[in-house]
Amino acid sequence: MTAEQTNTVNVGTRESPLAMAQAHLVVKALKAVHPAIDFPIHGMTTTGDRDQNTALYNFGGKALWTSQLEEKLVNKELDIVVHCLKDMPTTLPPGCVLGAITSREDPRDTLVIKEALVQKHGWKTIADLPYGSVVGTSSVRRIAQMARRYPYLKFKDHRGNINTRLRKLDEDPELSAIILAAAGLDRMNFSDRISQHLDWENGGMLYAVGQGALAIECREGDERVLEIVKALQNSKTTMSCLVERSLMRSLEGGCSVPIGVETTWVSETELRVRATVVSVKGDEAVDTDITATIHTEDEADELGKRVAADLVSKGANKILDAINATKPKATS
Repeated sequence: MTAEQTNTVNVGTRESPLAMAQAHLVVKALKAVHPAIDFPIHGMTTTGDRDQNTALYNFGGKALWTSQLEEKLVNKELDIVVHCLKDMPTTLPPGCVLGAITSREDPRDTLVIKEALVQKHGWKTIADLPYGSVVGTSSVRRIAQMARRYPYLKFKDHRGNINTRLRKLDEDPELSAIILAAAGLDRMNFSDRISQHLDWENGGMLYAVGQGALAIECREGDERVLEIVKALQNSKTTMSCLVERSLMRSLEGGCSVPIGVETTWVSETELRVRATVVSVKGDEAVDTDITATIHTEDEADELGKRVAADLVSKGANKILDAINATKPKATS
């Protein structure tokens, strides 16, 4: 039976510790608004969870995190799915809609330095890392931006859930540091491991589209469930994330494309959008910085397109075309 027929809303998510923690956060918020409804959580592993060897930039798309959950949603085995918004494709499959985007956690990337090196040398920032230091990350966006600002660093593919990545950092003699999202560390109570928050002013980094925001995906036309989750919608987060997703959609970017963003509300209706596209080696880059007034979701979508057009006018397509030409072909 579906949520339309019962007082139960079945919640789907990935089985990783972070995904489950995020689903519990959403359920707690939903329970506070709808105490009479039960929200059982159903975890499952996705293709991206099962393959821990392939680098993210070689997967060729974001659906590896979401498609199997979306199949269950469309088939009415689930009523909602909780995702990190950054893991979601900018175009959803038929029958699926964004029901709500919740309040955003800190969207910035962070540097986590190996504890033994902190204790031995007192290193606190990326500027403290000496020539040839190895930084762990599987994100081509992070690698490209780091290579641009810190060409003397080396990079090593680094995958797994947060607990695994922190353990690998401390155990792998090659690694000096890793880069992780602040939101995930905060949600998993690992904030004390953060050595430095990385943003445009502090480290020269822009974050991933949708990073730090949680999305609740619903079935199209499921009005009862859409009404239930609507209470969790955060308008400011939604508008800024819609700008970011429109930008990425316009540039046809995904996990394997180094697009970075930073959106900041400078007044009640004015949004500042910084964005960058960087070549994988970090030797080519285009940047933009646009502030505009937006009131509606349509205006947010148009702003994203405007930011993308400005990047293209500065040469972003040349960088993206070169990256796409070297991407592995998707297999059926």
